[in-house]
Amino acid sequence: MAKMNPKELLDKSVDAMLSTPNAVVNALDQNGDGELGIEDIIILAVKTPGVHISRAAFLQKELFKNHPQDVIDKAIATTPAQAGISPKEIAKIADNVIALERNCVSGISVALGAPGGWAMAATIPADIVQYYGYTLRATQKLLYLYGFPEIDVGEDGLQLDSETINAIIMCLGVMNGVAGANNAIKGMAKALAIGVEKKLLNMALTKGAFYPLVKSILKWFGIKLTRSVFAGFFKKAIPIVGGVIGGGLTFLAFKPCCYRLKDALQDTMLSNPHHVSTPEEDHIVESICSGEIIDVDIEEENAIHDESFPAL
Repeated sequence: MAKMNPKELLDKSVDAMLSTPNAVVNALDQNGDGELGIEDIIILAVKTPGVHISRAAFLQKELFKNHPQDVIDKAIATTPAQAGISPKEIAKIADNVIALERNCVSGISVALGAPGGWAMAATIPADIVQYYGYTLRATQKLLYLYGFPEIDVGEDGLQLDSETINAIIMCLGVMNGVAGANNAIKGMAKALAIGVEKKLLNMALTKGAFYPLVKSILKWFGIKLTRSVFAGFFKKAIPIVGGVIGGGLTFLAFKPCCYRLKDALQDTMLSNPHHVSTPEEDHIVESICSGEIIDVDIEEENAIHDESFPAL
């Protein structure tokens, strides 16, 4: 019997692993709850080389062409808005970010050829890692442009705490049209702007004010991801050749999802010095500080546009 080369062995292993939906769910289940959910995809995506974005490095790169270093330093230390960067310029950079990530030029696919990349590719279907990898990159960049702090991925760049995961989930809720998610993001921005303690924000994200909304978004994503598995999506997974994944991104869904988040972030207390808080934002901040739970209409919160979900 002829010996197979390493690439052939990898392809055979991937085919075998992806042959049953249950095997894929088991491989993707990162939080150990026995189900496939967006938390699992976020955790896996962050482990993929190239997904995490350094806030300071990103702002430095985007602003150095048009601004002196002292302005850039202030933007990094505070927010681009506080540094005097115009809303028009920030919006232009945001548009370029969305176009860049949408056109797959971030290098994530190539990074799969780096050490550890092949092993990661063997456990994540190509379409899912591409879509959510690029989505997380775009999310981080938009948050940084509009005044949010660095996404904390731990000292080794590969770990996320529950608070960070839930904050990302809320952003994904905005991107997928979840009713109420916009107000939640704006409320969080106000809390950050007025200096609400990190401890209170973390509590609000994990078991306080924001948690009903997070649970609603989790439920919706869980249903959609599981359906994708059992509908036989993985039979369409595109083989990896030379470290580059071909196709798979749902271009029509990616752009409007990113623009929903951009629209929500453009007018908050972090991004607009003249922002006027709404009663909803004030209520959210009061709930964070008091530890109360925000009332959530679960039926309404689940009204996410199906066409926004990537056509896996």
